[in-house]
Amino acid sequence: MIRAKIWFRCAVVHDPVSPIIVQPALIGWEAKQRQIDLTIERAFKGDELLRRMKGWITVDPAKVIEVVNEFGRLRVLDDKELIVEMEDRASFDNLKKNLLSTFGNEVDVELI
Repeated sequence: MIRAKIWFRCAVVHDPVSPIIVQPALIGWEAKQRQIDLTIERAFKGDELLRRMKGWITVDPAKVIEVVNEFGRLRVLDDKELIVEMEDRASFDNLKKNLLSTFGNEVDVELI
C-alpha cells in the first residue's frame, strides 16, 4: 500500500495547503417533544473532508475526487490528515501525471 499527502492551492493566499481535522464533527439531535442530550463525535471520511474545501481551494473538489478515485482512495489518516492510498507505485505515478495534466500546479501529491 502506497500513501501520499495531497496538496491544493489555497484560494486566498495561493500557498500549498492540505486540510486537516482539528476536531471531529459533533452531531446531536433536536427533538420536537423532549430534550435529547445524546451527541455523537464522528470524523469525516476523506471525500467528505475534501468536499468541504469548496471555495477555499482553487479547484473543484468533486473533480479532484473523480480523478483520485481512478487511482486510489482518499482517506483521513489518524483521524486528522487527508491522504491518498494506492495499491502500488505505478498508481501513484499515474495519479501524479493525471493531476498535473488536469489541474496544472493547483493539486499535487507527495509520498509519505
